[in-house]
Amino acid sequence: MLLTVVPLPMVILHDPRCAEYGSSMRPEQPARVIRTAAHLRQAHPDWTWRLPATGAVNDDLLLLVHSASLLHRLEVPRDLDGDTPYFPAIADHARRSVAAAVEAAEHALATRTGEPVFSLMRPPGHHATISQAMGFCYLNQVAVAAIAAQRKFGARRVAVWDFDAHHGNGTEAILHGREDFFFASVHQYPGYPGTGTRDLRPNVRNWPVAPRSPRPEHMKALRASLDAVVAFTPDLILVSAGFDAYARDPITSMTLEAEDFAMLGTWLRETGRPAAAILEGGYHDDLPLLIDAFLSAWNKTP
Repeated sequence: MLLTVVPLPMVILHDPRCAEYGSSMRPEQPARVIRTAAHLRQAHPDWTWRLPATGAVNDDLLLLVHSASLLHRLEVPRDLDGDTPYFPAIADHARRSVAAAVEAAEHALATRTGEPVFSLMRPPGHHATISQAMGFCYLNQVAVAAIAAQRKFGARRVAVWDFDAHHGNGTEAILHGREDFFFASVHQYPGYPGTGTRDLRPNVRNWPVAPRSPRPEHMKALRASLDAVVAFTPDLILVSAGFDAYARDPITSMTLEAEDFAMLGTWLRETGRPAAAILEGGYHDDLPLLIDAFLSAWNKTP
């Protein structure tokens, strides 16, 4: 018997203002979201696009994750580090990215039907620690969304699945030791930021993957990491969805192809759990196709 594939209603949270800062000379640039939004709108005219509301993200929520000194530092017109420059209104851009992630978490928990939701925003966030912006990241939107899911939206247990090619050191640092949260990361090592070489009890699991590892080896680690997430029995899975493990990404040395990201979407769908995905890295011109592969596979129901 042939199975009929019925798409679920895919929701994309996107604010075009997230492309109003940055430079084409840097890997993390406006074209990442401009080209992806254009591609997805053309390829999937039935998907729902929503402008995230920004009012729900105030200092009280951000201070559950970040220090007051970091919030102040984002307003100072001086580069934070060599990878994380100051741009006019960067604090507002970072807050809007957080707002979209928080709204994605709320949407996933409100529907509880497996309805997929993706935050197509920048800047990314998973390197931002409690008190430091770094690695293109200013505020840690996935960590804020995880805390908000518990404090505001009724989730008891929240897991973060990070398949970006770089270790989510900031998310790890923020969630480590919080027993109702779980963090799993698969990432290139050696590689930026040089962390994520071991598990941290009780709630952090890391799968470092050597540069240029064969695709089956990398996919095996990704499968094991998602199995660990599911074993945690979370009420919500938040995905730090980075696409820089792509074989042709300019700043990493990994080997995944578009069909591998599609498999990650299939696996996420098969968990049957509320989930929301948030864009992190991915710097090749094929990024729109990689995101499409992941979302399209997640968006199907047999």
